[in-house]
Amino acid sequence: MAEPSPLLLTMGDPAGIGPEIAAKAWLARDREALPTFAYIGDPGDMRARTAASGFDIPVEAGEPEEARRRFSHALPVIAVPLARPSQPGRSDAANAPAIVECVETAVGLIRAGRGRALVTNPIHKASLYSAGFEHPGHTEFLGALASRGWGRPVRPVMMLACEELRVVPVTIHIPLAAVPAALSAELIVETGRIVARDLADRFGIAAPRLAVAGLNPHAGEDGTLGTEEKTIIAPAIERLRAEGIDVTGPYPADTLFHAAARKSHDAVLAMYHDQALVPIKTIDFDRAVNVTLGLPFVRTSPDHGTAFDIAGTGRARATSLIAAIKLADRLARAGAAAQ
Repeated sequence: MAEPSPLLLTMGDPAGIGPEIAAKAWLARDREALPTFAYIGDPGDMRARTAASGFDIPVEAGEPEEARRRFSHALPVIAVPLARPSQPGRSDAANAPAIVECVETAVGLIRAGRGRALVTNPIHKASLYSAGFEHPGHTEFLGALASRGWGRPVRPVMMLACEELRVVPVTIHIPLAAVPAALSAELIVETGRIVARDLADRFGIAAPRLAVAGLNPHAGEDGTLGTEEKTIIAPAIERLRAEGIDVTGPYPADTLFHAAARKSHDAVLAMYHDQALVPIKTIDFDRAVNVTLGLPFVRTSPDHGTAFDIAGTGRARATSLIAAIKLADRLARAGAAAQ
């Protein structure tokens, strides 16, 4: 199937490993059979960062329509200039507007049909906050951009996926102490609906099976270790079942992720961030991918951070980014075929 437009890869925080792993993904394009992608960021900074990391790659700035022609011999770059040259390992708030602009540019190009999916490199939220960024993270920012660009409310849902497991945190970037108050049956139901729909529409799972984790140890031990399972989670499960969704639980979280249990479900709804991310990063740290469900376009991301401690050393591995590029390609093609 011909590629109508390239995947769009944002630079993330340029002081992190984003530029290096983007360059390494391009270098692996033939070995990994990667689809055409265009990098959105500062072309001069990309050249400088890769040269400093011990390998130099050809970089050519241009429009997304030129990406396929350029991709075989150079990394295509859609130019968004930085305010100051990046320093590996030292995030600079002066470059926060460019980091945000890269994401906004990508979403705008996808909205215009000039990009077919988004792959984001990691950002450093503290630096963005210091420059006035108002969203908890990428996921929520993309939901706001999509709501504005597509003219309807969008509820983004974070999924982490690898070959052996898919997990969805119902609450995402909030303190652990705030989780019980943030949980509601409505939130769980909305999340379950989106997960079931996107598993069917984009992942090709005709009848998705969802398992729901409890919040408390032993899923509340019949109310003796907490009541949220009885008052919030179980009623949400019943509502989802009434809508025809195959969902079971609530289960103790410590029983959901071993090899035998993973065969009984297509995705797990977890109640908070680390309840979802710890098991998947333990099972497949290098190849886990962050997927945002509920958006009118495909977005994936490597499931790791900026790794400032190794930025500029040439030691960063592009394995998760390559997995994110491949998954974005697969999901975008599935969505196009379904239309």
